[in-house]
Amino acid sequence: MSEVLQFLIRHGYAVLFCFVFLEQTGLPIASVPVLLGIGALSADGRFSIAAALGLTLLASLSADMVWYELGRRRGYGVLRVLCRISIEPDTCVKRTTRTFQRHGSRTLVIAKFVPGLGALTTPMAGLLRMHPARFLLLDGLGVTLWAGLYLGLGFIFRSQLEQVAAVISRTGTSLALIAALLTGAYFAWKWRARRSYLRMLDSARILPEELLRRMEAGEALTILDMRHSQGPEGGRLPGALRFPPEDLDQRHEEIPRDRDIVLYCS
Repeated sequence: MSEVLQFLIRHGYAVLFCFVFLEQTGLPIASVPVLLGIGALSADGRFSIAAALGLTLLASLSADMVWYELGRRRGYGVLRVLCRISIEPDTCVKRTTRTFQRHGSRTLVIAKFVPGLGALTTPMAGLLRMHPARFLLLDGLGVTLWAGLYLGLGFIFRSQLEQVAAVISRTGTSLALIAALLTGAYFAWKWRARRSYLRMLDSARILPEELLRRMEAGEALTILDMRHSQGPEGGRLPGALRFPPEDLDQRHEEIPRDRDIVLYCS
């Protein structure tokens, strides 16, 4: 453990920059422990919180601007690529879009505090054509709050972090093994939940040919076009009701309950 500490003391700023930059590119890397460690070591004058905050801003904004430009140029395709590598690819795009629609540009301020959301809101901001200056202002504010919180916590609770470091030093591999098992259990639970979700969708899905046959037969159906307003429009089915997902809570009473309901989603 002392070797790790000495390495962090010698190369702390470089380690911080690399961890933050790689995390914001979408890689499964956690920079929070580094922020906490830098904050704790700054109490002894080994690091400067102001310098660490500036480096964090530079690293995060550099990666975020790349995703912003990709979102502006490539649109929803960038979100779908990011969501394919997430553990919830089936609801990833929809959840991100709904969050942005509900909170607007303020989402950028809180995104860094929600695991996985930060890498998705930056291309979404570009997709929605947010002005670059406004994007940098809000994203920079979010990074400042996020990094400042963990640097400050490291500074305030440095003695407790030293105790945790001592425990890790004593337990060694066993603690790492426990952490790996807990992480594996979490991913297994998410994978099982996703499989259940896909099975549920399969049992409730109707093929376009079957829907056409029932429409031509004159069956009483309610078709809800629930594609996102920012998504590709494409064609509309005859008689379909335009029903954006974000309006469901307010307008659900408009949906007839005396017939089968078919949801048309993107």
